[in-house]
Amino acid sequence: MQGLMSARHEHDVLVIGSGAAGLSAALRLPAHYRIAVISKAELTQGSTFWAQGGMAAVLHTKDTVDSHVEDTLNAGAGLCHRDAVEFTVRESRAAVEWLVDQGVDFDRWHETDHSDFHLTREGGHSRRRIIHAADATGRAISEVLTERALAAENIETFEHRVAVDLVVRDGHCHGAYILNRATGNVELFSARAVVLATGGASKAYLYTSNPDGASGDGIAMAWRAGCRVANLEFNQFHPTCLYHPKAKSFLISEALRGEGGLLRLPDGERFMQRFDERAELAPRDIVARAIDHEMKRLGVDCVYLDISHKPLEFIESHFPTIAARCREFGIDISKEPIPVVPAAHYTCGGVVVDTNGSTDVAGLYAIGETSFTGLHGANRMASNSLLECIVYATASAAHISQHFDAFPPPGDAPNWDESQVTDSDEDVVISHNWDELRRFMWDYVGIVRTNKRLARAQHRIEMLQAEIAEYYSNYKVSNDLLELRNLAMVAQLMIRCAQSRKESRGLHFTLNYPELLDEARDTVLTPDNSPG
Repeated sequence: MQGLMSARHEHDVLVIGSGAAGLSAALRLPAHYRIAVISKAELTQGSTFWAQGGMAAVLHTKDTVDSHVEDTLNAGAGLCHRDAVEFTVRESRAAVEWLVDQGVDFDRWHETDHSDFHLTREGGHSRRRIIHAADATGRAISEVLTERALAAENIETFEHRVAVDLVVRDGHCHGAYILNRATGNVELFSARAVVLATGGASKAYLYTSNPDGASGDGIAMAWRAGCRVANLEFNQFHPTCLYHPKAKSFLISEALRGEGGLLRLPDGERFMQRFDERAELAPRDIVARAIDHEMKRLGVDCVYLDISHKPLEFIESHFPTIAARCREFGIDISKEPIPVVPAAHYTCGGVVVDTNGSTDVAGLYAIGETSFTGLHGANRMASNSLLECIVYATASAAHISQHFDAFPPPGDAPNWDESQVTDSDEDVVISHNWDELRRFMWDYVGIVRTNKRLARAQHRIEMLQAEIAEYYSNYKVSNDLLELRNLAMVAQLMIRCAQSRKESRGLHFTLNYPELLDEARDTVLTPDNSPG
C-alpha cells in the first residue's frame, strides 16, 4: 500500500521557510496566487526572530551606495561578486521602505520626530547604516510579516511540518514531500514554483547562536535535486555568544561593540588592539579568531564583553533584550562584563543562485541564508543578511510572476511510499550520531583548521553517512532523522569545500595554508545529477 491516506495539497507557489525571506516572498507575490508557506515549528521560530542587530541600508544623507559596496567588498576578502553586492545595496532603501509600509516600527532619533531613523554602526561598516528596532530587530520584522501573512487570504500557512525532499520531474521543480510532525504522515505539496527559504546550517556545530531548526534542510534538498552549492567552507562564527550553562544559543549583538563595548580577558585586560587596529570593530572573523586564540593560550572557557562604563539609561534604552536576558542569569551588564564565547552563526555559502534567486533547477528558487548569491564572499558583513533576505525575496517573487504562465503545471506525482519501512525503536542511534556530528565538526572544521583535522572529519562523516542511509531506508522518517540526514549531507559538503581551499581567506583559516592566494576563486561543487 502506497501511503494512500496521506494528504495532498496543490498551490501555485510553495514557500518552504517562514523567516524574513520566506514570508517576504509570499507577501510580494501577486495576491491572486494561491501560496503555501511551510514552517518547521511556529511561524516565528526561525533565525529572523532572534536577529538582534538590525539591517544595513543606505539611509543617512552622508552615506552612499558606493561606500556600503566598498565596505562589503572589503569584509568579503576578495570573494564577493561585485554585481550582487551593487544590486543588493542599490535596493536597500526600497527594502526598508517596504518593511515600514508593512508596519515595522524601526527606532527613530526622537520619539516626536518621525523623519529620521536611528542608525547604529557595526563591525566592518565605515558609516552608521544599521536600521534597528532596539536590540530585537528580527523579532519586530518577524512579528509584522507573520501578522501580514496570516491576514492575507491567498496565503495558507502550515506549521509543524518539515520538508523531506523536492519533487523534480522533467527538469522542473513541482513541489515537495513534507512531513506532518503532528500526524507522522508525509504529505505531497504540489506547485508550479518552489522557494527554498529554510535558513542555514549552523546546527552542524556544537556551539551555535541559531535556533534548533537551522539544520541545512534547503541546501541538502537542493543538492539532492541537482543544484550546485558554493563556498560552504565559510561558516561565520559570531564572536560573542553568552557563555552560561543555562543560556542556550543567546548571542550578544555586535551592536553592543558598535556602541562602545570592550572585550577583556579574565584579568580585565583588553586584547583586540593586539590583533587589529580596528580593535572591537574589526570584522567578525578576526574577532572570533582572536577570542579563540586567547582562550586556547590561557586555557580559559570564555572572555568578557564590557559595556558597564556606559550610563545605565543608555544601556537600558539601546540593549533592553540583552540586559533582561543577562539579568535572568544573574549578570548585571551595567555593573559587570558579560562572559562570551564564539559560536557558529551564519552559513555564508549555499545553493548557487542568480540575482533572481533562481537555482540550476527550473522553477526552484533559493533565498536568504539557504542561498549563495555572491553578496557575502569569504566573510559576511554585519547586518547585510536581513537586507539580502528582503531584496532577493522581492526579486524572486518578481521573477516567478513574470514567468509563471510558462511554468508547466505540476502533474500527478506519486504519494510518499512507506510500505517497506517500520517505526524505529532505536532513536538513541539518531541522538548519538547527532551529538557526534556536531562535536567533530566543532573540533575539526571549526574556527581554525588543519589538513589532518579535515581528513579526520572526512573519515567520520563517511561512516556517519553510511549509518544514516541504512537507517533512512528501513525506518519511517521523523523530524530528528530528517534533520540529521540533512546536517550530515551539508557537513560533508562543508568538509569537501574546506579541503579544496588551499589558502586562508576570510572565515576559512587553516594552519597548513596561512597565506592568501593571488587569485580569489569560489569553491563550487556540482552534484552528479546536475541539469547542467
